[in-house]
Amino acid sequence: MSPWQAAQPGDHISLIDTPSLVLDLDAFERNLARMVTALQGSKVRLRAHAKSHKCPKIALRQIALGAVGICCQKLSEAAVFVQAGVQDILITNEVMGDAKLRHLAPLARCARIGVLVDHPQQVQALSAIAKSHAVSLDVYIEVNVGSDRCGVAPGEAAALLARQIAANPSLRFAGLQCYHGGAQHLRLPQDRAAAIASTVEAASISRQAIEACGITVERITGAGTGSFLHERDSGVFNEIQAGSYIFMDRDYSDNQRAAGDIAFEHALFVRTTVMSRNATAYAVIDAGLKASSVDSGMPTVWQRPDLGYIKAADEHGLLSTSDAAALSLGDQLMLVPGHCDPTVNLYDELVCIRGDRVEALWPIAARGALL
Repeated sequence: MSPWQAAQPGDHISLIDTPSLVLDLDAFERNLARMVTALQGSKVRLRAHAKSHKCPKIALRQIALGAVGICCQKLSEAAVFVQAGVQDILITNEVMGDAKLRHLAPLARCARIGVLVDHPQQVQALSAIAKSHAVSLDVYIEVNVGSDRCGVAPGEAAALLARQIAANPSLRFAGLQCYHGGAQHLRLPQDRAAAIASTVEAASISRQAIEACGITVERITGAGTGSFLHERDSGVFNEIQAGSYIFMDRDYSDNQRAAGDIAFEHALFVRTTVMSRNATAYAVIDAGLKASSVDSGMPTVWQRPDLGYIKAADEHGLLSTSDAAALSLGDQLMLVPGHCDPTVNLYDELVCIRGDRVEALWPIAARGALL
C-alpha cells in the first residue's frame, strides 16, 4: 500500500500522482445506464460480476440500479462484499478445502450465498459444512459449455449432480452456471454468435435432463460483456453475469461489433507520466508491468494514435514515437489497459474524475482477495 494517496477530491487531474488508476465517472455512469436499458423489458436479470472492479461502492451502485446481486470469483472476495452490505452473492467457482469451507458457512448467515459444483465430492463437502453450521447454501451446477475448464458434461452428468444436491436438506439446488469465457473475445460477431448458440444448446440439454427427474431448474446464469445480448435473447438464460462493461478495456475494444451491439465506453485508465526522454524514437513512462496487466496484450495510449506502447518492464513502459516534439518530460497520458480485471487488482483505490477534477477516491477493498 502506498504511504500517500495519489490525489484528493477537488484536485485538478494534472495534480494526480502517477501511475494511478483513474475512473471517468461520466463514461462509467453511461455504461451503467446502457446495461439497464439493454435488459429492460426482458425477463433476464443482471448479477454483475464484481471480479472486474473489486469495489463495494461500485457493487452497491449496480444493485441500486436493479442488479439482483453480484458474482465473485473467490471466497475471500465475497467476504469483503458481504462486510460492505451486499446481500446476494454467487461465487462463480468451486470451493474446495477445509479452510475455505470453514469460512464459507458463516457468510451464509449474513447473506444469500451461492457456490458452484462439478463433482459429487464437492456436494458432500458443502452439505456437511452447511449442516454443521445450520445454514443453507445455494448450489449451482457448472456445465462445461465450451471453455473446457471446469464443469460437467451437458445432460445426464448434470442431472446426476442435481439429484444429489436435491437430496441434501442443507443445500438448495439453484440452477445452472453456463458461462462461456472463451466466447467473450472472439473477434468476429458471427463467431461469438455461433459459440453462444452452442452454449445455449448445452444449457437446454442439461435443463431437460434435470427436469426429466422432476427437479425444477430455476436459474440458468452466465454470459459476459462480449456475448450477453445473445444470452439475453436466447429464451434459455434468465440471468447474466457481465462485469467488464462498466470499464471496458483494450481487448474488448478489439472485438468487431455486430449491428445492434452496445457500444460501451472506455471508462478505466492508467494515468502515467513521461519520466525519461533521451531518444527521438521513444519515450519512457512510469507505468510498466506493475501498473497495467499485459496478459491480453499491451495497453493503448488514449486519444494518441501517434504513440504505441511497445514494451513493459516492472516499473517502466516504453512508448514509440516518430516525432521528436510529440512528448516532453513530465507530460501526462492516459492508458487504456489491455485487461481491466487484473489491472484493477494492482491498485488500492480508484481515482474518480468528472471532467477535469477529482470527485472521489473509491477503495478497491477486495484487491488481493485470492483465497
